[in-house]
Formats: sequence, structure tokens, C-alpha cells
Amino acid sequence: MTRTTNRAWRETNLSALAHNARTIQSALAPGCRLMAVVKADAYGHGALPVARRLEAMGIKDFTVACLEEGIALRRSGIRGTILILGYTPPELAFQLHRWKLTQTVADAAHGQALAACRLPLSVHLALDTGMHRLGIPSEDHNALRRLYELPGLHVESVFSHLCVSDSLSPENTAFTRLQLERFYEALRWLKEHHLAPGETHIQASYGIWNLPPQPCSLARAGIALYGVCSDDSPIVRTLDLTPVLSLRARVTCVRTLASGEGAGYGLAFRADQPRQLAVLAIGYADGLPRSMPQQGGEVLLHGMRCPMVGHMCMDQLLVDVTGLPGVMPGDAATLIGTDGQQQIHAEDIARQCGTITNEILSRLGARLPIVTTE
Repeated sequence: MTRTTNRAWRETNLSALAHNARTIQSALAPGCRLMAVVKADAYGHGALPVARRLEAMGIKDFTVACLEEGIALRRSGIRGTILILGYTPPELAFQLHRWKLTQTVADAAHGQALAACRLPLSVHLALDTGMHRLGIPSEDHNALRRLYELPGLHVESVFSHLCVSDSLSPENTAFTRLQLERFYEALRWLKEHHLAPGETHIQASYGIWNLPPQPCSLARAGIALYGVCSDDSPIVRTLDLTPVLSLRARVTCVRTLASGEGAGYGLAFRADQPRQLAVLAIGYADGLPRSMPQQGGEVLLHGMRCPMVGHMCMDQLLVDVTGLPGVMPGDAATLIGTDGQQQIHAEDIARQCGTITNEILSRLGARLPIVTTE
């Protein structure tokens, strides 16, 4: 036990990450590069260790959600292109310039406001092809032309995002095809009018799984890079990906309950016979859904599955270890990952809690230190 692992912690397997990156790259079209999505602390895996390993492999394109995430990577020595996918207020444009960050142009007004700062800025133009989130409407050719004419904005890329590429229903696959048609039509118009789109990207993880390789320069891999799917939806192309993250917590004490005794807040767990409970040093303040014990949540201890019981606390969790000999304070319990022949997947937790793995992983709190493994 170390100071880092004396309570609860995340383990990021960098060899699994590298394997996933190589596997995804091999599935892309010739000449298309992997762009690593490391927003939200790399989906809870640790943006800095993830970016460092990927950069050492030759990957030089990264995306983050906001200015602060980009600056943190730059401060730590990441040199590649760092694209901010979200909105940056124009009054902070000097930070984009200072840290050599690339900004998404969220709409025409955003681009005009950035240009008004009179700083040379590298930007990617987001095209709205139907998601109606960020982006310039792909058919608004006049707006696109005006953005190219703005002084100070260096358009290095044009991209879009597919909003239903995770679904294989006929209706949604038709809408994905429509988004692709709108995107490539906009690119054709730009080229015909001698406006260079630069690098292009439209595939994210489910676009990589469910579409044939696209004729783009980049593909944004997020959840796939970390070796998990968002949910149980079927996919077209199964890739050999490995989960990167494990989540573990220490047993702090073991309690024996007589039949009829209760435990935890509200005495929500009631022993129907003599029971042994292990107390784990992790709780909902670490990012776990508080409903996990009521949704069938389990942990692995000594290679065995043990159910969570009672109400999860802010910092602690009760687990029923009745019949499991030798459980002692200091033992490591696994909430995500492998112990012996047993494994708990992030997808299992997401399914139980009625959400997606993206949320489960990105919620994992900053007080959970990250230990890198190979």
C-alpha cells in the first residue's frame, strides 16, 4: 500500500491505451490520422498521462472541451495540436494565442468576435449538419465565405459531428447519411470557391465503429480509445479494444451484524441472518452513482463478487462479504476491472444505473489519484 493507494484510486493501463490507439488507427482510411479526445480528464483516465503516452507514439492531434483543459496540457508539455471543441469567450482569445491552442468556431457571430480581437488564431470551423448544437449551418455558404475573409482567423480545418451514428435503426442510419451528404457538399462548395477546408473530420467513436472509413484527414476517438462502448447498442465493426481503466478501493474495517440488525443511513440494510459487512473507502463524492447498491452494484474481493448494500455514503460504501473468509482492512476491492477470473465492466455499471459509460467514467472525482500501469 502506498500513499496514493491508501484509500481509493484509478488505474490507467497505458499498454492497453497504446494497443487501442494502434487498433483504431488501423481501422481508418489511408492517410487519416487518429485525433485523441482527452476532454473531461480523458474520460476519467487522466488527460496528462494519456496524452503523454499517445504523443510518445507519434499522435499529435488532441481535443479538449474547454480553454482550461487545453492550458493544463500545454503547461505540462504537450506539444501537438490541441483543439478546443467547446466555446471560448472572445475576451479570452489572448489565452488561445498565448498557449497556441486551436479554437472551434461555434457560429458566425463567434467567429466575428474572435476576429475582432485582432490576434492570429488557429481555428476549426464547426459545421451544423443536423445536430443543431454548435456550428455554422452547412448550407449557409455566405456565412462560410465571410468567416474565411475575416482577418486573423486561420482556418485549419472544417468538421462536423454525427448525432445518431451510435444507432443502427433505419431512421437513424438514414439521418447519418444525410449528415454526411451535407458535410461533403459543404466541402465541395468550399473547394469550388477556392476556400481551403484544410484538415477535415466527422467520425467520432461510433462513426468509426458503424461507418466505412471516411475520406477525411482525422477521426476523433473518444470512448473507443479507452476500450469501452457507451452502451449495449450493436455496432457494425468490432475492434479488438481493451478496457484501460480500473477502479479500486480499500477495505477499512469489517463489521459483524446479528440477525435483525441494520446498517448504514436509514438502517437501509437489514440483516436477515448473521452477516459480515466490509466498509470500503469510496462513495458518491468520488463520482459513483449513489443508487448503485439499489441497482445491483457489486465489487470484487479476493476474486469473488460481493453485493453492495444499504445506502452509499459520501465517502464510504458497505459490501456484504458473508461467507468470504479472510477479508481484512487494507484489502483492495475492485469496482471496475479484473480480480482473478472475475471482471466488472464500466458498461455493467452504466446499464444498472440507466446511463452511458461516458458519464460513469467522466464523473470519477479528482480525489481519486491515478496510478499508471503497463
